[in-house]
Amino acid sequence: MPSSLTATIVDAMQSFAGYFDHAATSPLRASAREAMLSLGPLANPASTHRAGQRASALLEDARERIAHCTGAHPTEVVFTSGGTESINLALKGQWMQTPATRFVAAAIEHHATLDALEWLEKRGAAVGFVPCDASSVTDADAFRAAISAGDNTAATVSLANNETGVLQPIEAISNAAREAGATLHVDAVAALGHVPVDFAAIGASFLSIAAHKVGGPVGVGALLVARSASVTPLAHGGGQQRGLRSGTGDVAAAVGFAAALEEAVAELDAASSQLRGWSDRLRGTLAGLDGVRVTGSAEISMPNVVHFTVEGASAEALTFLLDERDLATSNGSACTAGVVQESHVVTAMGANGAPLRLSMGWTTTDDDVERLIAVLPETIARARRSR
Repeated sequence: MPSSLTATIVDAMQSFAGYFDHAATSPLRASAREAMLSLGPLANPASTHRAGQRASALLEDARERIAHCTGAHPTEVVFTSGGTESINLALKGQWMQTPATRFVAAAIEHHATLDALEWLEKRGAAVGFVPCDASSVTDADAFRAAISAGDNTAATVSLANNETGVLQPIEAISNAAREAGATLHVDAVAALGHVPVDFAAIGASFLSIAAHKVGGPVGVGALLVARSASVTPLAHGGGQQRGLRSGTGDVAAAVGFAAALEEAVAELDAASSQLRGWSDRLRGTLAGLDGVRVTGSAEISMPNVVHFTVEGASAEALTFLLDERDLATSNGSACTAGVVQESHVVTAMGANGAPLRLSMGWTTTDDDVERLIAVLPETIARARRSR
């Protein structure tokens, strides 16, 4: 490994010591940074001159690499600005193509999904929601029944819940959608890089991903669109990317995305083992504290996320007190950070107490985990006293 790359990795890990918010954004990996910096000046990839052809080749190479990492065909990878745009394109694009589309969604979806569906419902779309259990696992039988209740159905569900890290019954829901002739959109933004993502094996029509969740650059993502599926584009212009998403391709961002994703996938098994070990230690500590409930068992959760609720405390106090100790955590989706509101996921679970999400990633060290474990009991006690 080049000395400059090693130094960059060390600097990043020092800068993000005590960072337990990888589920919001995973810091830019050195591999992604170096890949982007090495490109030099870039032309428009749609131009036909040699500089444009070079940019186009780099963009298509990144598309192929991302496809390889996600079990997709390169033509199925449509670059977007991130997970939110991908979700909106999948849902609104289907409705614009077929206004009679009836949507079925898990009640605990990310707000990018919920708000898009609310927008569609105000314009006449039929929308139904499926409940979850106390561990935030969506009811697969209820989902099947809802999908089968009518025609022109579009189902949407997350591979893993973005707040709790709990895996959803994707295989059962995918089978139900296929049997009912429904389309299926899978939000894999939270899961990418932490569990295997195989578009072909899932059998979905659409799948959303984002680079910054795996240590790639912010502002780039992709919607995987099966070759048998189609949507009406939300943006019109040059007709790039099968006409589904017009606009000049961001070559550097795509290359950074590919580099980060390849590294995340290559180290998935080894990283998962280490992350699972840290998660188990955190779970063990939390299990011994009164009034603390861990969401979901380790067997049904991503290896890098531990979510729990604390009775008698406020979420704001928990995150503030931990931040005072230079430990960055979150009480829910970063997309609603700064807005004091009850988590719709915690409400759907029927849980009581303040939620806290601890999410780890490539910058996490054993020292970080030990430091967090050492202060958690005292921090929870202080948060309760502050009410």
